Amino acid sequence: MTALTPAEAWAQLEAGNKRFVDGRAEHPHQDAARRAELEGSQAPFATVFNCSDSRVSSETLFDLGLGDAFVVRNAGQVISESALGTIEYAVALLHTPVLVVMSHQNCGAIRAAIDSSTPDADRLPPHIADVIAPIMPAVQRAVGAAGAQVDAAPIDAAQIDATEVAREHVQGTIGELLRRSEIVAQAVADGELAIVGCHYRLSDGAVTSHVVIGEV
Repeated sequence: MTALTPAEAWAQLEAGNKRFVDGRAEHPHQDAARRAELEGSQAPFATVFNCSDSRVSSETLFDLGLGDAFVVRNAGQVISESALGTIEYAVALLHTPVLVVMSHQNCGAIRAAIDSSTPDADRLPPHIADVIAPIMPAVQRAVGAAGAQVDAAPIDAAQIDATEVAREHVQGTIGELLRRSEIVAQAVADGELAIVGCHYRLSDGAVTSHVVIGEV
């Protein structure tokens, strides 16, 4: 397969998502021939870092098949050593030209972070608290954006826009990736990689981009 540019790779993802939204999914690369083709090697054209939520299967919503995407998932798509190393593997060794960082509507991790930000919030189990800790700065940024409208009173969790928190979290995650990974930052600087921050709507299946680093 001829290597794709970042723009070509993102265009394929956009086209696949449009097919999914329109009910015209082709379900490519899901047969025995494709399985046999990939037995000895892989050459995915995209890396996708998204939430573990069972409703958010990137291969499905981008209408992809075996060998098309290198997918990294954890609750809330939060940066961890494991996630960083896996993404670097995709960029440095598999040479994927586009990295998608994707939040989604009605995310449980986002909701937990918002609910935990209130003074009377119940304590979460420690490992769950560790997972949502990287999302808390996004909650605070969203609260700050709304703060001028609520005077000095504490903001109720119901007042915090979960979609805005999700978008802020994606932007912060991309910034952290670029700060902590020389491999990712250099690939972007060299024009070999583009990063696209997206939000997936469960309601209609659409993926919308709101952060773009690189040429797409």
